[in-house]
Amino acid sequence: MMREMTLLGGRAKAAARLLGKSRPRAKTDALNYLAELLARRKADIFAVNGQDTEAARAAGMDEPRLNRLILTPAILEEMCAACRHVAQLPDPVGATESQWQRPNGLLVGRMRIPLGVIAMIYEARPNVTIDAAILCIKAGNAVILRGGSEALRSNTILAALMGEALAHAGLPADAAQLVPTVDRAAVTALCKLDQYIDVIIPRGGEGLVRAVTEAAVMPVLKHFKGVCHAYIDADADVEQALEIVFNGKVQRPGVCNALECLLVHKDIAVRFLPLVGEKLGRAGVEFRACPRSLPLLGPTAKAQTAVDLGQEFHDLILAVCLVDGLDDALDHIARYGSNHTEVICTANLGSARRFLREADASMVAVNASSRFNDGGQLGLGAEIGISTSKLHAYGPMSVQELTTTKFVVLGQGQVRE
Repeated sequence: MMREMTLLGGRAKAAARLLGKSRPRAKTDALNYLAELLARRKADIFAVNGQDTEAARAAGMDEPRLNRLILTPAILEEMCAACRHVAQLPDPVGATESQWQRPNGLLVGRMRIPLGVIAMIYEARPNVTIDAAILCIKAGNAVILRGGSEALRSNTILAALMGEALAHAGLPADAAQLVPTVDRAAVTALCKLDQYIDVIIPRGGEGLVRAVTEAAVMPVLKHFKGVCHAYIDADADVEQALEIVFNGKVQRPGVCNALECLLVHKDIAVRFLPLVGEKLGRAGVEFRACPRSLPLLGPTAKAQTAVDLGQEFHDLILAVCLVDGLDDALDHIARYGSNHTEVICTANLGSARRFLREADASMVAVNASSRFNDGGQLGLGAEIGISTSKLHAYGPMSVQELTTTKFVVLGQGQVRE
């Protein structure tokens, strides 16, 4: 297995060098052509994805993971739109971000460059195959894709279309390679190939992320749990906050930016929580409620236990806690949050500003759903993942985050004294 992955890594390294010096137009052409291929081959894509889905269902895959595996017409259209959006983004490679002149006349600048070769290890979602590939290509990086066994058929056809699009644009097909085996030894081997792979990005359950982080000898951009909170302040607009909470929990409960814990100011709880209990309860939400909130949430509420806090449920389950104020809410988030997404609902500008400043998460929102922590929703076109660590990116990682900078110096014969 190590030999096979070494060969794959060597091809990626060579492709990265070619891609790094390619013309921006070629990358744009490849991504636009990929959008065409996805639309043209949708019947084939849905057929093989259906095979993956049937096999996963027969194997007893849980509903949240099954939901992430299925490619719907809407998701495929999002994939096509992401290709077109990323294609038209400014090419970051070679751009000089800043420049200044030293007293000795040297002109110093910072130029944006690709990271090199990125290994992407992910579970369930076959659309990640496309999102990861198009972002890496646009940023001038080669990518090695290792999806989960449950999506192998889907990933294989999508990677083949990516290779076809690269070849169509005159770019190396090895710039986007799919690991052709589901053997876990492949992941272990990739984690040791620091002579070829510059950074590794795991995207999936916490167990996967921790396993890759422990095994890798190269930098890892981590995407840990999405324990997202919404704090409903005493000054919140009740109807607006109710819609924000409903959207955050119910729209798609199995994803990382879904709401997992609701914090409610004690002064608004009697007005707000019965509405939450009725609206979300009718949608099938089960509440894990603290003693003060339990009587206010209706028949789908259960008494909260210690394990319900800091939990990523991936289901129609919501932890609920009453808090005495903003200090309490921020303390709770600091203890149980996962640096993913935090929301405040309030009409108080001072509270909003303080929450934005003090809540430590990759996205902090005022009066908006947690579901907006997504590269496409934030105008980035797509994302390769949401980094919950702070080096070298924090939050959704798109084209800009898949590059770094180097210093460039322009002189006129200066020497150091």
